[in-house]
Amino acid sequence: MTGWLSSFFGRRRYFAGSIALFTIASFFCGSSHTLAELVFWRILQGIGGGALLSTSQAVLFEVFPRSEYGTAMAIFGMGVMVGPTLGPTFGGWITDTLSWPWIFYINLPFGALAFMLTLTYLRDSRFAQRVQRVDWLGLFLLAAGIGALQTMLEHGERNDWFSSREIVALAALSGTALVSFVLHELRTDHPVIDLRILKNLSFAAGVTFAGALGACLYATVFVLPVYLQQLQGFSANQTGLVILPGALASAFTMAFVGRLQERVSPRLLVSLGACLFTLAMWQWSHFTTLSGGRDFFWPLIVRGVGLGLVFVPLTNLAISGLSMDRIPAGTGLFNLTRQLGGSIGIALSATLLPRFTTQARAVLADHVTRSSQVAWERLTATTQSMIARGTPPGLAETKALRVIDLAVTRQATMLAFTKIFLLFGFAFLIALPLLLFMKRRSGAAAGGSVAH
Repeated sequence: MTGWLSSFFGRRRYFAGSIALFTIASFFCGSSHTLAELVFWRILQGIGGGALLSTSQAVLFEVFPRSEYGTAMAIFGMGVMVGPTLGPTFGGWITDTLSWPWIFYINLPFGALAFMLTLTYLRDSRFAQRVQRVDWLGLFLLAAGIGALQTMLEHGERNDWFSSREIVALAALSGTALVSFVLHELRTDHPVIDLRILKNLSFAAGVTFAGALGACLYATVFVLPVYLQQLQGFSANQTGLVILPGALASAFTMAFVGRLQERVSPRLLVSLGACLFTLAMWQWSHFTTLSGGRDFFWPLIVRGVGLGLVFVPLTNLAISGLSMDRIPAGTGLFNLTRQLGGSIGIALSATLLPRFTTQARAVLADHVTRSSQVAWERLTATTQSMIARGTPPGLAETKALRVIDLAVTRQATMLAFTKIFLLFGFAFLIALPLLLFMKRRSGAAAGGSVAH
């Protein structure tokens, strides 16, 4: 909706207002005394923050000539890709050092500065088409469809998915609303989201690839901290420090890839990045319950470099074929798809983790019985150790069985993480054929499209 809202309110007022809303909501989030208050202000914070990403991209695509899109998106992408990765590092440090409200208060000076800079330097788009009327039906269908889908994805694993009437109802509401939204938007003269831009095959393929990128990126961002804190016993701050090298690797890669894609095919860069991401996930699959900081360093570096190679060329491949007046709608749809892909990836990983753990535990338990010589020796040794520490013999064996049960569950959970790492690693490769439908527009061609 960012493209439509920019046209309706004017890009300058919409962007500045979104920053102001995000900043004010951040203050009240930190000042909240109840969960209901926090949820309310987080919703408003999300409404304000939702405009920033797509509108910023649209501004860059308009301000920079097409020959410099790579450099512009490289600088922009450093923040987009590195920010969510650095968040756990600084968030963990702030939480451990100060208190949780400060993870919201830290936004205030940056928000105030961004607000002043926006009013000083940002101008309305030269290519914006004035919105003649508000598509209230489209707005309602979009809000209902996306809202129901997000709620379903967040509550699905907790409610055992489609065995729950609530999830079935949300799925039906989401499907009905989104299908109706698509049909309505294709027929109306003033759509909230101009879905007709999907007729551009290169853009449609890029949007689909963005969904796969979001699923794999956010799923692994979600799963890794769970592994580090649940099996390794890391604190929030320690987890952030482990993730930090990968974020820096993404930043350094993006700093070079903007210029590099002027000489190297963007499709080749995206392919190389996807292969490096899969290699990193294969390396992650070799993590164990005994892995340490050195074991995490290089696999995270490889993943960071891979993602750095993907983001900038993919964005340029998808957007470069659009005319200037359609770029705001294009960037909004591109980012929406990536975010929805991320929600699906997180929901899928949250669902598969306990299921894979249950399956692995069942297999391991079949080999940990009293008839197993190794298991019997382990049980005996653990029991004797507890007796030596003063535990009564009858209670010692019960505690020893509990220790072995916990060890089996721990290893089963580790095997589940291994499967998830490999699953999302190879899932990214499946999206690579979409690159065949993406073509980079030449400067002349692109300029002709704009002139026309």
